[in-house]
Amino acid sequence: MSTLLDKNDKIYVAGHRGLVGSAIMANLKRRGFSNVIGRSHAELDLLDPVAVRVFFDREQPKAVVLAAAHVGGIMANSIYRADFILQNLGIQQNVIGEAFRHGVKRLLFLGSTCIYPREASQPMVEDVLLTSPLEYTNEPYAIAKIAGLKLCESLNMQYGTDYVAVMPTNLYGPNDNFHLENSHVLPAMIRKIHLAKQLALGDMAAVRADLAARPVEGKGAGASDAEILAVLAKYGIEPGRVVLWGTGTPLREFLWSEDMADACVHVLLNVRFADIAARGGKEVRNTHINIGTGKELTIGELAALIARTADFAGEIVWDASKPDGTPRKLCNVDRLHALGWTHSVELPDGVERLYKWYLESIENTN
Repeated sequence: MSTLLDKNDKIYVAGHRGLVGSAIMANLKRRGFSNVIGRSHAELDLLDPVAVRVFFDREQPKAVVLAAAHVGGIMANSIYRADFILQNLGIQQNVIGEAFRHGVKRLLFLGSTCIYPREASQPMVEDVLLTSPLEYTNEPYAIAKIAGLKLCESLNMQYGTDYVAVMPTNLYGPNDNFHLENSHVLPAMIRKIHLAKQLALGDMAAVRADLAARPVEGKGAGASDAEILAVLAKYGIEPGRVVLWGTGTPLREFLWSEDMADACVHVLLNVRFADIAARGGKEVRNTHINIGTGKELTIGELAALIARTADFAGEIVWDASKPDGTPRKLCNVDRLHALGWTHSVELPDGVERLYKWYLESIENTN
């Protein structure tokens, strides 16, 4: 079947080492695209407009996947509000702007379903964008992502480019971020529950192996037992006990990252902007595509699922003094299904896979 890109076209994946970008790059290569390139942050700072322009001058990619972003969970979004809007606007301006100036024919922009209003009707269709206020805790990040999708939409309408924006739901999978302060809810829960289990077993060797792979506030395997217990307690991790933020009642949807990548590549290869924009009416807007499963569970149910997967028999405590975030955030995926794609990995299987990957990542580091 012919696609919008040839197998030898050069495709630049910005953010190729992250959860999203690494999965997309692997998917493209599995499909036979041999000229897929990426650059680490050390090789190319996407916040440096001169460096980004020089990169596009030299490489001349035919297609771009913009998966690079400054991301984090509810704690990070609350604390580093300026960083989230400033850095994401900068990355988007530089990469999308240079793609346009260099005549890139296909671009896929990745945002997030946090762009939708806090009280959006559920499941959220693409057309609820900008209909009411955003969730306060992630407002700066959401505004940056809305600006990115509107930039793509506006370039298409004014200059005839073919840039498509997708909004994945909450993602999890290989190469996830397990940082206790900056990670998203699912990987953070996996690590907290794993560590609380090892502490309850008195297995400090396993705890130290974890910290050797991913130090917490500079505390690694060489820290004393007292230092380790103190820093983990700061993040709600105690022997046989985990304290989690909020009430556990918000509803969330989760998508396996490799499923997300397959959906993104499907859109990149098969879906034109005109396919989405031609919906009738005088105004062209909300041409982005939700990517998700259309299924949800409460945060409390997620914690229980992870505890079962990790064989954790300890206590899970909810700190209701901390924010819950958006009460419910479920994608309507009718547009995605109509474009010919649906997910394959269900959450229980995905959690088991990720926990196994996490344990293997510790072993591979030590």
